[in-house]
Formats: sequence, C-alpha cells, structure tokens
Amino acid sequence: MSEKLQILYMQARLVRLAAEEWNLSLKAANELFRKNNVYHYIADLWGLFHVEGDYAVLDEIQTYLNSKGENRWLPN
Repeated sequence: MSEKLQILYMQARLVRLAAEEWNLSLKAANELFRKNNVYHYIADLWGLFHVEGDYAVLDEIQTYLNSKGENRWLPN
C-alpha cells in the first residue's frame, strides 16, 4: 500500500475516532478537522504518527486543537 493511501486511511480512522470520542457527528468532526487543517497536520506528521496507536495520535490532535483555541469541542 502506498504511503499516500496509508495517510488517507489514518485520516479517515482518526476523524471517525474523534467523532466517537468527542460525541460529535461525523460531519461536525470533519468540519473541525477541515477548518483547523488537521488533515494536513496528520499528513505532515505521518512519519511519527504511523508508529503510534490511534488514541495516542488523537491525543496529539487534541493538543493541536487546544493550541488553536478549539477546546470548546473537546472533552475536559
């Protein structure tokens, strides 16, 4: 499987996991990711993220979103 396809699969897994963990609709989670360039963040850091579990990467995304002031969407 190509790296590009692996990144796409990781992005899809993580947006679905975020929706589930943060009690958002998939549409709302996608909008949050899109608005804050999370998909690009995942692609840029894929070299590190691909060796971590999805929950560890989701924690990194949550930290990233908090730094952007998007903590109203996220659990305390």
